[in-house]
Amino acid sequence: MKLSSQVLFLKSNVIITQENILNVHSIETFGTHDGPGVRCVVFLQGCKLKCLYCHNPDTIAMEGGKPYSTDELFDIIVKSKPYFGENGGVTISGGEPLLQAKALIPLFKRLKAAGIHTALDTNGRILNHFAMELMDRYTDLVMLDIKHMTEEGYEHITGQKNNQTTFTFSKYRENSGKPMWLRYVLIPGLTDKPEFLMSLGKYFKSYKTIEKLEIQPYHKLGIHKWEALGWDYQLKDARENTEEELKNAQTTLKPYFKMISIN
Repeated sequence: MKLSSQVLFLKSNVIITQENILNVHSIETFGTHDGPGVRCVVFLQGCKLKCLYCHNPDTIAMEGGKPYSTDELFDIIVKSKPYFGENGGVTISGGEPLLQAKALIPLFKRLKAAGIHTALDTNGRILNHFAMELMDRYTDLVMLDIKHMTEEGYEHITGQKNNQTTFTFSKYRENSGKPMWLRYVLIPGLTDKPEFLMSLGKYFKSYKTIEKLEIQPYHKLGIHKWEALGWDYQLKDARENTEEELKNAQTTLKPYFKMISIN
């Protein structure tokens, strides 16, 4: 069976493609907001969440995207290496990259051998043996998206239940002793309440592997994509953060984290 996207089927939180093929939505060769330094950012196709604020809703569907072999992606990334400097590298985002963890393993293995820093931007919902091998052996940095601190809030934002998967994932990364960043979208009236911020800080305050918390201001840049897909954007009435709100959130969270930035 051969599809134009090279996606064969989805099974047990794994997108099955032809061997050493990744289903890619897009590639950004000079990213500055997806990890340390200048990075080549590869956005993979497919995600099992449908977050209300998603600014790349066209990455959610399992179908679509463009097939790239690991050889092709490796060549593209290596060509960008002169721009990485001391801190840059490659970030695999999405969609949800760990849906394609099996195919990412040979790519990350080659990148590590080439001395290229590797990072994953993930919602932390997938923790199978492919994801574990990828993270434990070949991933320098995990950037974990914290959607909400309550089960009700998580389901409201993502459309899926079981917020605990995020915390199970974070504990696994913490136990590995390898670096992790947290990312948190600050939505007025939805995720910015002081009790949620305090809960976030208290939960993660004892973690040793968290190098940084990134506060991501809410914006509406993806609305036109939702409309193009014929989907209802449910946060039309949500407003963007004020500078004071961002600073207040940073102040509230400061006692709990080594570093906090507003991305």
